[in-house]
Amino acid sequence: MIDADADALAERLNAPGATEPHSLATEESVLAADVVVTMGCGDACPVFTGKRYLDWELPDPASKALEEVRPIRDEIDRRVRQLLDELVGTAA
Repeated sequence: MIDADADALAERLNAPGATEPHSLATEESVLAADVVVTMGCGDACPVFTGKRYLDWELPDPASKALEEVRPIRDEIDRRVRQLLDELVGTAA
């Protein structure tokens, strides 16, 4: 069964049920990133010297209904767009 958080993302992508949550935080991806965004992983996330880290404290969508996950998804979208605008000035 796909969690509501994955369904909420898939809903935004017009592909309900097509997305499974997973981590993008491989060592290679973190080393290539300009900014590393974490969402409450605390000490469980590896820290690499010289990287800019942002910890976005958000409610955990696990075990929440789709209606409760949508506002979390929308807040992540808002923050991503704000960060993109800060980094390159072209937020969509």
